[in-house]
Amino acid sequence: MDDWLAGFMAEETLPDSFRATFDEVCRPLGDRALDWRADFGRTAFVGLCGAQGSGKSTIAAATAAYLRAHGLRAVQMSLDDFYLGREARGWLAGQVHRLLQVRGPPGTHDVALACAVLDGLRGAGETLIPAFDKAVDERAPRSRWGRVEGPVDVVILEGWCVGARPEPAERLRTPVNRLERQDDPTGAWRGYVNRQLGEGYQALWSRLDRLVLLQAPGFEVVRGWRTEQEAKLRARTGAGMTDAEVGRFVQHYERLTRWILEEMPGRADWRIPLRPDRTPVPQR
Repeated sequence: MDDWLAGFMAEETLPDSFRATFDEVCRPLGDRALDWRADFGRTAFVGLCGAQGSGKSTIAAATAAYLRAHGLRAVQMSLDDFYLGREARGWLAGQVHRLLQVRGPPGTHDVALACAVLDGLRGAGETLIPAFDKAVDERAPRSRWGRVEGPVDVVILEGWCVGARPEPAERLRTPVNRLERQDDPTGAWRGYVNRQLGEGYQALWSRLDRLVLLQAPGFEVVRGWRTEQEAKLRARTGAGMTDAEVGRFVQHYERLTRWILEEMPGRADWRIPLRPDRTPVPQR
């Protein structure tokens, strides 16, 4: 194993089984990004979409580390770090719909800031990379933001809805789960989320040169993935959602996750099918 990869896995406390994911996903993604950077002659922006718990954050970090080991300036960013804070979401909850208090769906990110950061990484000079502190549900103070000197060679933006397109309006009429039936009977919340996705988020996605999809086998496995994440968080920090809370929480993501799995595979630049245990299906 490469020394840098061994160090990365040790630092991230990853199991030996991650080596298969690295070989099937991270290394080939890094090699593709190297080619894209050479083809463009400028910063290559790569979007990495994957459902909650699919491993996208670790994959993005390992791929960026691989690129840096090859002498490139590579940065991975999470859409999560552009969440609006509690006060801003509280305003949306009061003005539009109370479900917007919950961070995650389109409409709860600072899209303008994300666009500005991507634009900054293309040019010379220092760019600040925001950080969101989920423990206190607020954006971290600027003193804790990352600092990157540009221009950067490759940027990987990962997130659960990166690259997503809005659903056709007629699909919004029928609730997909209990949350929508009980908390959004008029469809106001899902309509707002869909409109936001069709407007400002498309300006952000338009900055991406390539789109990669970590394709879950179905939404049914996502709750299990997220439940596992929260169990590890509780064991490590004593904080985290209960299994029942996870069950309600993932319903906020269900509609768009199902739509992404239906609509995105046919247009993603690279589709990586995942097994229920999150390991990639080998592609030959």
